[in-house]
Amino acid sequence: MLATAAERATGWGLGGDGWGVLAAAVAAGWAGVHYGWAELTILAAVAGFVLLAAIASSMGRSRYAVTLDLAQRRVVVGERAVGRVEVRNASTRALLPAEIELPVGAGLAAFPLPRLAPGAVHDDIFAVPTQRRCVIVVGPVRSVRGDALGLVRREVRWTEPIELFVHPRTVPLNGAAAGFMKDLEGRPTRELSASDVSFHALREYVVGDDRRHVHWKSTARAGQLMVKQYEETRRSHLAVALSSSPEDYEDPEEFELAVSVAGSLGVQALREEKDVTVVLQSGALRSGSAGRLLDDLTRASLDPGRGDIVSLAKSVGSGVLGASVVVLLFGGRVTPAQMRQATIRLPLEMRVIAVQCVPGAPLKRRAIAHLTLLTVGDLGDLPKAMRSVGD
Repeated sequence: MLATAAERATGWGLGGDGWGVLAAAVAAGWAGVHYGWAELTILAAVAGFVLLAAIASSMGRSRYAVTLDLAQRRVVVGERAVGRVEVRNASTRALLPAEIELPVGAGLAAFPLPRLAPGAVHDDIFAVPTQRRCVIVVGPVRSVRGDALGLVRREVRWTEPIELFVHPRTVPLNGAAAGFMKDLEGRPTRELSASDVSFHALREYVVGDDRRHVHWKSTARAGQLMVKQYEETRRSHLAVALSSSPEDYEDPEEFELAVSVAGSLGVQALREEKDVTVVLQSGALRSGSAGRLLDDLTRASLDPGRGDIVSLAKSVGSGVLGASVVVLLFGGRVTPAQMRQATIRLPLEMRVIAVQCVPGAPLKRRAIAHLTLLTVGDLGDLPKAMRSVGD
């Protein structure tokens, strides 16, 4: 994963000490002229000379070919993320020592760059901390030149920044998925169809019916043509409603567990080639592939002022059409009354499973009205919890 830039952005300015020397030179010069103090006039001249020498030492053009390389742009929380910065002298003359700076998220990594002969290459390896789910912006790489006293600083940007996605942890469900999505061919609905896989009843033949659906044994007994009537079926479609309201969680760790549960359910459904929709209060996430879904979950954050799990369930019921299973994800602050309110805002044909994410809590399962409630305290408990739904 490489990042380079054809155009260089340059910045130049005084450092903190440089502004101090400049202020001292101006003040000493004014006082020396105003009061006739030769000592202060000499001090101002020396300070001015030092500043000019610092500016001159930072001038000059450097021709580097810089490459920023990340071994992977997508890692899981806790995995090692490694990168490399390669700097090559692209000029025909030797280049003086400088410093390479690399912003990594909110931090800054600095590497000393030695004197480089024409065509010489210098590289440095760096590691990126991945303790938390987040998107880390790495770069841009910039070279810094200045004077020995640190009065003047000249920056040149050499690459564009790269995004490093630290995905949430997920667990494979494998056979556990059968507990809540058993129908590979879909779930029957109350709508009748002339051709499907879920048999409903027999009826008399009417003009226009497909002769292939004639039930000949019943026709022989009834003395008239009888055809099969079917119930329409739907392709298994999992809807995951992940609440991002701070009102539904005791602390951020509950939300992190809920994000991991959402990722595990969504990735498993995609592996089984089922339709999946993951919805937050801010809208639906991309679910065309596991990578895109996890990228969007990596960006997910608690978002106040957009409603709680009840309003989220309402938007899922009206906006996610054809879902056969709905999983509601929330934290420890959601009450049984809110769970019942969320359930009644979903269509009756949807099977509703609620997962309350409370780190450290024992695995529990109970029924609240038409809702199956699971309490999950650790991501490793999720496969067992989903298997219990089908028991």
